[in-house]
Amino acid sequence: MTAVDLIQALNTDVLKAIDHYVDEGKKVIGISAPGVVPEEIIHAAGLVPVTIWGAEGEVVEAKEYFPAFYASIILRTMDLGLQGKLDKLSGMLITNLSDGLKGFSQNWKRAIPQVPMLYIPYGQNRKIEAGIEYNARQFAHLRDNLAKIAGNDISDDAIEEAIKLYNEHRKAMLEFSALAAKHLNTVTPLLRNRVFSSAYCYAKDEHLAKVKEINEALKAMPEEDFKGKKVVTTGILVNSEDILKIFEEFGFGIVDDNVLHESLQYEVQAKEGTGNPLRALAQVFADIEGNTFVFDEKKLRGPIIAKKVKESGAAGVIYLMTKFSDTDEFDYPILRDDLQKEHIPMNMVEVDQQMVSFEQAKTALQTFADMI
Repeated sequence: MTAVDLIQALNTDVLKAIDHYVDEGKKVIGISAPGVVPEEIIHAAGLVPVTIWGAEGEVVEAKEYFPAFYASIILRTMDLGLQGKLDKLSGMLITNLSDGLKGFSQNWKRAIPQVPMLYIPYGQNRKIEAGIEYNARQFAHLRDNLAKIAGNDISDDAIEEAIKLYNEHRKAMLEFSALAAKHLNTVTPLLRNRVFSSAYCYAKDEHLAKVKEINEALKAMPEEDFKGKKVVTTGILVNSEDILKIFEEFGFGIVDDNVLHESLQYEVQAKEGTGNPLRALAQVFADIEGNTFVFDEKKLRGPIIAKKVKESGAAGVIYLMTKFSDTDEFDYPILRDDLQKEHIPMNMVEVDQQMVSFEQAKTALQTFADMI
């Protein structure tokens, strides 16, 4: 099979994934964005983690619990829960990494009791010793709660093995991103995103095998001469099919990203063989940089993206801003100023899972394509 055939064969429907694993007799744990949770503990428990990033469509039942000016990823995930579409989950893991997620966690606990809410109250002062120890203790609480759901203890050895698997998966995903940048005629923005989106719909060992196969197929191909506009993307979520089709219409090729849904979450490896795997996972959270949901007193997101632009030969940056995401909106002016100092063009397009008209985004992207 060609690389395109392999990518198109991937499942990106999280509801189908839940049905599949439950039909196999496995318990599934849902994870609400952002993707910075210690999935290794879930895997070590013999459970299957699936990450739910909302869904395209109109917000219906969630309006009873949230104001209209809430991030649509949260609203649409709440809708799925209220409509019973997530009832097969054995738990829903939510963090405190934004004000929106904090409210979401409590509304979920109250409105959807049939799916137990698992909560990680991260300590955002994450780099000091006390912060690392605190977060390791939170992961220990999570391990205990997951053990009750799984019906068995979760050993340190099992977590260590999961860390090795997840590290290998991280490497494979970053390798795919690098290979995709060398084959922009073949790996269009839509196909590139399909690989990242599919990661949330498989057990990690299964997805790793599929990504390795895709990578081998890309390695067997000659590097391609791309005549379009090379860009780096940033934001929380860049998986709108309509938006990505506009990317393709105006000849954009994605050579790298600082997108939480895509490669950003794979950039930090967990230390293996430490004898204290929970602390190793807490250290991962301490080492994360350039993530809008993680406290960064040095404001490194702009310099990180600027470095990606220079190393990849990109002509500019496209910022897909999640509407009503306070954390992402606060980052924007700082990031804009950082890129202006480096003379790097940037275009911001606001996105929302409730969007039905894309003319404004189309105009902005067409103008940016002409500019760069």
